[in-house]
Amino acid sequence: MSPPRPFIDPTTGELDTAQILSEAVPLAKLIGVFVAGSLLPYAIVFFGSEGSVPGAVLALLGEFILAVGAGVVLMYVIARGIRLAGE
Repeated sequence: MSPPRPFIDPTTGELDTAQILSEAVPLAKLIGVFVAGSLLPYAIVFFGSEGSVPGAVLALLGEFILAVGAGVVLMYVIARGIRLAGE
């Protein structure tokens, strides 16, 4: 017999919304951490120093924070998917 599929209720064959939400909330929090971290440099650039050298550096800092966050989120999703497949 094949192992049960993640996010599918084995008794009814329908989506298990409780499991979906329990996986989506920590992922949303992780994404929110990196978005919040990049908001400060972007806000400074938007409201004060657009078109200047410090503004360009801050914009690059915001991009770097988002790029690192995307990598971390991707690694989290892959690791969590492997763990769910093993359960």
